Amino acid sequence: VPHNYPLDKLEPGLNENAFYDPTNFTYPSGAYLCEVEVDPDTGESHVVKFTAVDDFGNVINPMIVEGQVHGGIGQGLGQAMLEQCVYDPESGQLLTGSYMDYAMPRAGDLPDFTVETSAGTPCTHNPLGVKGCGEAGAIGSPPAFINAMVDALSPLGVHDLQMPATPHRVWQAIQSAQSGTA
Repeated sequence: VPHNYPLDKLEPGLNENAFYDPTNFTYPSGAYLCEVEVDPDTGESHVVKFTAVDDFGNVINPMIVEGQVHGGIGQGLGQAMLEQCVYDPESGQLLTGSYMDYAMPRAGDLPDFTVETSAGTPCTHNPLGVKGCGEAGAIGSPPAFINAMVDALSPLGVHDLQMPATPHRVWQAIQSAQSGTA
């Protein structure tokens, strides 16, 4: 500390505050493709291949962005395939309150994802040319999965499928479509 530094009035340190107010929002865009196999006898489904192509503008750290998309895809597929809160109809008690009871996909339940983010269009509303990537995988994967499921089941008469597409729900949709009650 310099000898003439007024310690009784100021603490040593460095502090800076700044705020950037962009002129507009920075929306990413993308396309998600899912290939599934469905066993019509059991309702079991399996994601065979999943591809995500996103425009995040200038990607500063590709490994972090790819990890963000991978995590979002896993979360979104879990939401579309398995995850649901189940309550006891009489007591209202949550029955899926622990990881023992709450169904989530594990790494072995999902394929390797193909993620492409390198051909981005720089955003013109911020100095870095970046766009948000935080929720893209979680937003794009549920509709990609459900659309793939409906496409696979449409020859059996299934044209709508509620989330989560559990094996029981898929089997029920097939049975309803084939009996004409769908």
